[in-house]
Amino acid sequence: MNLNHTAHKPLILCADDYGISPGVGRGIRALAAAGRLSATSCMTVFADWRDEAPQLEAVADRIDIGLHLTLTDQAPLGAMPRLAPGGRLPPLGRLIRLAHLRRIDRDEVRGEIARQLDAFEAALGRAPDFIDGHQHAHVLPVIRDAVLDLFGRRLDLRNTWLRSCVEPLPRVLHRRIDAPRALVIAGLAGPLHRRAAAAGIATNLGFAGVTSFRPDRSVAADFSGYLSVTGRRPLVMCHPGEPDEVLALRDPITAARAAELDYLGSDGFARLLEQRGIVLARGPRAGGG
Repeated sequence: MNLNHTAHKPLILCADDYGISPGVGRGIRALAAAGRLSATSCMTVFADWRDEAPQLEAVADRIDIGLHLTLTDQAPLGAMPRLAPGGRLPPLGRLIRLAHLRRIDRDEVRGEIARQLDAFEAALGRAPDFIDGHQHAHVLPVIRDAVLDLFGRRLDLRNTWLRSCVEPLPRVLHRRIDAPRALVIAGLAGPLHRRAAAAGIATNLGFAGVTSFRPDRSVAADFSGYLSVTGRRPLVMCHPGEPDEVLALRDPITAARAAELDYLGSDGFARLLEQRGIVLARGPRAGGG
């Protein structure tokens, strides 16, 4: 299969959560080496990030490598007495409530985002290709201000893009995959998308991949729906990986990662890409493709 055919539709396929465990890292690197991903988004809040990061060098010329800002559930890299008073960040539901009530300290969040970026740059020796958020936290009020501030202060708009989670309502309803969650995320994402465009920050155009990770889902059917996403440079997120003991301690999503890893590495997924005329592409750059 020739994934570089010029007639093909470009699509960013991004594996989230690189760095959450060694098994997830192995799975993502294997898919990237096989040409089955075009981006991965990295969590830098764990001590083993320093060991996981150098292993990306083997695929760094094939994929975009981004920073997956982590503001839920895990321990922050620095003290956050208001958002993480016990040394652990809040679950997503609480973070959403605090953000909409404007009960998040912007300077505190700005400091933690800077620390996570520092950890990325220290381990890889360069800025990230893109920024996004674990559980889409980057789109929330207050947090999105800090993200835009990060672009203004530290990132080169020519080289770093931002994940947009905006999806048109008719497309979400047509796909019928976890539509309620997808609609909520798309609605929350609108203000950041508009402000990024006004600031000249490049984003993907088109988004899919929202799932509840329910045990009875058909991964093949879901990805068939995701790949119907529209847009000039759409992004589909995924969560492949090999479950291991470290992952089980850090995240409840385990078996679903193995199922995605198996499918994305399969001949069936390769055939789907070919049938849809899709080329897995890296992300957009300001003023370019």
